[in-house]
Amino acid sequence: MRSAFLIFFLLITTSGAHAGELTGMGGFMHSWNSEINDSSYSWQLEYREELSKRFAASFSYLNEGHVPGHHRDGMALQLWTESDLIDRRLTLSGGIGPYYYFNTTTPSDNGFYSNDHDPGVLFTLAAIWRTDSPWIFQLRSNWVKTVGSIDSVSALAGIGYQLEPSPRFSRQLDSPTEPQERIKKNEITIFAGCTITNSFDSEQSTSLGIEYRRALMQYLDLTVSWLYEGDTRLIRRDGLISQLWAVKAFQNDRISLGFGAGAYFSIDQQTGLNQNENNDSIISGIATMSGSYRLDPHWSLRISWNRIITNYDRDTDVIMGGIGYRF
Repeated sequence: MRSAFLIFFLLITTSGAHAGELTGMGGFMHSWNSEINDSSYSWQLEYREELSKRFAASFSYLNEGHVPGHHRDGMALQLWTESDLIDRRLTLSGGIGPYYYFNTTTPSDNGFYSNDHDPGVLFTLAAIWRTDSPWIFQLRSNWVKTVGSIDSVSALAGIGYQLEPSPRFSRQLDSPTEPQERIKKNEITIFAGCTITNSFDSEQSTSLGIEYRRALMQYLDLTVSWLYEGDTRLIRRDGLISQLWAVKAFQNDRISLGFGAGAYFSIDQQTGLNQNENNDSIISGIATMSGSYRLDPHWSLRISWNRIITNYDRDTDVIMGGIGYRF
């Protein structure tokens, strides 16, 4: 599933589309199944690319808040159909696609938590209001349908920004830009940040890392990195990471966004407490959303949100910022 997300993100960034939009939204959600019928907050980050006059594609992170026995979030890929109204200021759209969720829940046979990972489906209806500037406003409703977990509906509102011109809304911006080549092919970044264990107590610790990034093609990167997650009492883990990335540069390579997926070869000092005796859990999955801002031709700032995906109920979020050197 992580590889499918990477391939899809790569396809939409290389599709020849011109309008890239980044939107942040917040609101509330309501969940239900045979046992749970409760409400919580919800928030979402979305990157959207238009594919044609009537169709678009998006990649998003959705946090469904905390209801009793379930702390769930996930990543979604959606295809959209769109219709423009009111002199193309208002866009009505509907989207559907796979939703891979991460649910911290309580197993029925004991009192400890577990980290469940499974696919679902995300349905969305959205209304987008466009201004004479790159800023946009959005209202939406999400429906999440799963098998074996809670279902939910959420209502969100937010603000977004067009990172590049759209040929559909020529009054807002100038003519579409050509795909932009990145100025430098190599980057070394030193990171510091915070590790958060995906448990009901969200234990935290300081994290450190160093990353080497190589641009393989215009929209494809490879990274090799070392990560130290610190000691949250549940994990004391570090190791090597290798990821492939779908990336896209904007505004003459000043801003870059990307999604990466790969393998994390780790050593957990808490092995005796939480890892299988067959050592299968030494290899975990990792999925990362990252963005960078170039200060000058060589120096850049980068922020990355890593989700460590384990098979022994020790998932973590590692959120880090760093400074990089490009050459």
